[in-house]
Amino acid sequence: MSKAIQGAGVSPNLHPFLDLSGKRALITSGTRGAGAATVSLFQMLGAQVLTTARTRADGLPDSMFVAADLTSPDGCAALAAAVRERMGGVDIIVHMLGGSSAPAGGFEALSDEIWSREFDLNLMPAVRLDRALVPDMVSCGSGVVIHVTSIQSKLPLPEATTAYAAAKAALSTYSKSLSKQVSPQGVRVVRVSPGWIETEASIDLATRLASEHGGDIEVGKTMIMDSLGGIPIGRPSKPEEVANLIAFLASDRAGTITGAEYVIDGGTVPTV
Repeated sequence: MSKAIQGAGVSPNLHPFLDLSGKRALITSGTRGAGAATVSLFQMLGAQVLTTARTRADGLPDSMFVAADLTSPDGCAALAAAVRERMGGVDIIVHMLGGSSAPAGGFEALSDEIWSREFDLNLMPAVRLDRALVPDMVSCGSGVVIHVTSIQSKLPLPEATTAYAAAKAALSTYSKSLSKQVSPQGVRVVRVSPGWIETEASIDLATRLASEHGGDIEVGKTMIMDSLGGIPIGRPSKPEEVANLIAFLASDRAGTITGAEYVIDGGTVPTV
């Protein structure tokens, strides 16, 4: 530490700005992308973390992982039981799970089966897990629930994301309603709404687009940004940047923040 800082009366034993020590956290879909970055950061900040996906990622210890298909009621019930068995409950829930496998082609290409699949992936896991785990938070008088939504709820791409966007919009509305019910009992509920995140899957997409149009990966990235109407900062968010926001909102530093949505999209959404 410099003499200038010491002379200013700053203690060398200051607590870190963010500290999740002693917190028990469930992070869904924590084996790739922003989910994996969030798991890593929460661990670094001292939290006890349990995560889930259909299959375990290399290097992730069994003690931190539960294999579960959260698109089914049975998968959510099994995960909730594992949370109670392994951690005795939970202080923070981060609902990272989401995505879309809907085909291109606009609304006419979306069958009832596809609509159901999009809602089963992007809405119902949060509903079921909250129903199982949040009552214990209410009983304790504390807890944080973070629903990861998407700017697609406000900026849908009709060619390919209509059902996904509708499911994320439903998640956002559900989250707001939950916050109004449980915040008076000490449980904060917050939404994080990312734009394009530079994950493994998005890089694969950019690479594929580039090869189809005879360019390099930067061409592919530009095509994706153009499809979103542009990203003013000129690049997607990094998974670690999304994790940083989630960690802050989960921490005691954000103790009066509830019922709100935080957009992290590099300025993509063009409206207030």
